[in-house]
Amino acid sequence: MREEREWALLVDEARPGWENMAIDSALLELAAGEGARFLRLYRWEPHCLSFGRHEPATKRYDREQIVARGLDCVRRPTGGRAVWHAHELTYSVVAPLAAFGGLREAYQHIHLILAAALRSLGAVPALAPTAETRSLAPGSGPCFSAPAGGELLLDDLKVVGSAQLRQGEAFLQHGSLLLEGDQAVVRDLAGLPAQQRTSTSLSAVLERPVGFGEAAAALAGAAASFLGPMVELATLPTGIAAAVTGHAERFRDPAWTWER
Repeated sequence: MREEREWALLVDEARPGWENMAIDSALLELAAGEGARFLRLYRWEPHCLSFGRHEPATKRYDREQIVARGLDCVRRPTGGRAVWHAHELTYSVVAPLAAFGGLREAYQHIHLILAAALRSLGAVPALAPTAETRSLAPGSGPCFSAPAGGELLLDDLKVVGSAQLRQGEAFLQHGSLLLEGDQAVVRDLAGLPAQQRTSTSLSAVLERPVGFGEAAAALAGAAASFLGPMVELATLPTGIAAAVTGHAERFRDPAWTWER
């Protein structure tokens, strides 16, 4: 049974990849230390390629090509595989494990919230069969090349990719909801041949543009229905600036980004 405690909602401004990862990490510390609970919805500016924590990026992606194209990149603190963050909404849920009962329960519950948000926009989502492996190995290709068990599908194509990190008795889960476009740039940078479509976007399925604001409102509404009332924050929580600065040093360091 979930504990009853107020959640904070932050619909954040667009930020570079290193800052987004530093903020999520700082919020996780706050959840682990004080039991705080956050739903953060955000974008990436400039657009950014993110690698999973244990992904062999140096072996898989052409670093010289990334530099030549002037692409921003960062390594996430969570697991999973590479994502191109462009026309999408990224969500992060940060809370004590007790809010859901455990990592597996949190993963399932959060995807039910995402599914409810997509239904409110007119889509008909389905969950990838949980009989499949819940998370795919870091060496199994880009994130949107295949769904893991429990992830969201539209028209049998992956539309959300998610990853988790546990810290003490708290966790971070963040993921990408594709609003437009595709993940072809990731396959291109990995030198992989074109393949049958494995992902789609919300705008493509609904056959109309769906922007960040509309998607964020739908997700915030669905989260409130599942989790209870939320306090909307206008800015980052007070007192985490030092933690964000500390984490930013790591996420800006090429040695971290290309450590494996």
